[in-house]
Order: sequence, then C-alpha cells, then structure tokens
Amino acid sequence: MFTSNPFATLSGVISPEMMQGYIVLMVLLVMGGTILDMIHKKSAKYFFENAKKAQKSAKREVSGGEKISMATSVLVKEVLTSGEFSNPRRRLSHLLTMWGTILFIVTTASMIFSPESTSTLLPQLWHIGALMLAVGGYWFWFAIRVDVSAEGLSWFRFERADLFILSLLATSTFGLLWSFTGGGLSVLFALFILSSTVLFGGVYWSKFAHMFFKPAAAFQKRVVMADGGRENLPPDYDLTDPEVQRKFPDVPQYMGKNPPNMGLCIKAERAKHY
Repeated sequence: MFTSNPFATLSGVISPEMMQGYIVLMVLLVMGGTILDMIHKKSAKYFFENAKKAQKSAKREVSGGEKISMATSVLVKEVLTSGEFSNPRRRLSHLLTMWGTILFIVTTASMIFSPESTSTLLPQLWHIGALMLAVGGYWFWFAIRVDVSAEGLSWFRFERADLFILSLLATSTFGLLWSFTGGGLSVLFALFILSSTVLFGGVYWSKFAHMFFKPAAAFQKRVVMADGGRENLPPDYDLTDPEVQRKFPDVPQYMGKNPPNMGLCIKAERAKHY
C-alpha cells in the first residue's frame, strides 16, 4: 500500500493527461490568486514603498556581501528551519506542516507526471509527507492556535483566515484515506480533489500568499537593522543625555537622571503569544 503509486491505479479510469492538466490548472490558480491578492491588498506596492522610505533614514550603505549573508541567513533561519518561532511547540508544528506539505505536493506532481515509474520511493515519501502534514496541522489546530491556547476559544471556531489550514488538512486526510482504501475512483477521491481545489483555488481568500512575502519582509528587516534606519520608529534616544532630558522633561521627573535598564520584562511569562 505504501509502496504503490495510487495515481497509477487511477490512470485506468482517468487519463494521465487529465491529471497532469489538473496540476497545471492548480499552479495557474496559485499564481493568479497570489497576483490578485497583491493587487487587492497592495502588499507589493507597500513593501517597495516602505523599503524606499526606510532607505532614506539609513545611516550607512549595506554592502553586497552583507546582503548575500543576510539572504542566506533568512533562507536558513526563517525559511528552512522556522527559527523565528521562539515557542518550540509552535516551531515543531510549523516544520512538520511546512515540510510535509512540500513533500506531499512535490511527490504528487512527480507521480502524476511519471505514472509509469516503478520506483517505490516516491509513494513512500508521498505517504510520509501527508502524515507529517496531518500531524503538524492537527497539532496546531487543536492545541497551539493562539486563540485556542491563549484566549480559551473553541477549537471549532472558524474564520476566513482558517481556510488555508483547514483545506490543507482536508487534502492530506482524504488523500491518505483514499490511498489506504485502495485508490481508484471513489467518494474519498472526490473529497480529496475537492479539498485540494479549495486549497489552491482559494489563495485569494486565504493566508496562502503570505508565504511569498514572509522571506522578503524578514530580509528587509535585517537590512534596516544593519543600515541603522528606524523604519517608522522614533529616534533611539539616550535617556541619560541632558539634551534629551531637556527636550522631554518627564523623563527625569519619572525615571530620574540616570534611568535604569528596564530589561526584557516580556519574558517574565512563558511565551505563548505569536
């Protein structure tokens, strides 16, 4: 079961060309949904305008070598290992979901475009990816979501932003059930196709598109920190400077002439807010 290509069994009913056409259609839906999302939210326009504005307040020029180093760091930390999550449970859940999704989608496309392949590795990786996705996704949905774990709301509370994770979980769940029951044309296969169509066709209404901006935003943040720009933040005043205290007389009044280091008080409680 785990070593056979479920799409090869299906090819006796649905032609490989039709399945390949479906994959191409889903790719086009993702591209179109992402472009429409960018136009509607003006996210790309905001990103470039914000980067140009931050560059005006830069105190030094960041070299090309530094930018390459930053891009590499973003790729390794934010993209490949999800290092931006300080909560280990959230990070592990995200890694399982992310890498499971990538493995699941890549092997699906590979098996559909090469249905005659007798390799047992791709079907094994397909099942492993779907299981990783299901474990990470259900763990997040039932136990880790901030509105469930921190705000005590019901786990079955649904909003439009949840469309991505729920359609992703439905795709992996129905895909596994369809494979475990022998593949072929069935109700489970119809549900598998329906949920995957909602997943890729609902990009415009889900949080799917944000994954394309996340690495770019992380890179821009590193550049701003390196060039000394404040990016809409107030100036970094030295509160012990007499000139600053004359400008803001409340500082010495409430904090004294030598204000103490207030410290990272936010870490006084266990991190569970994202």
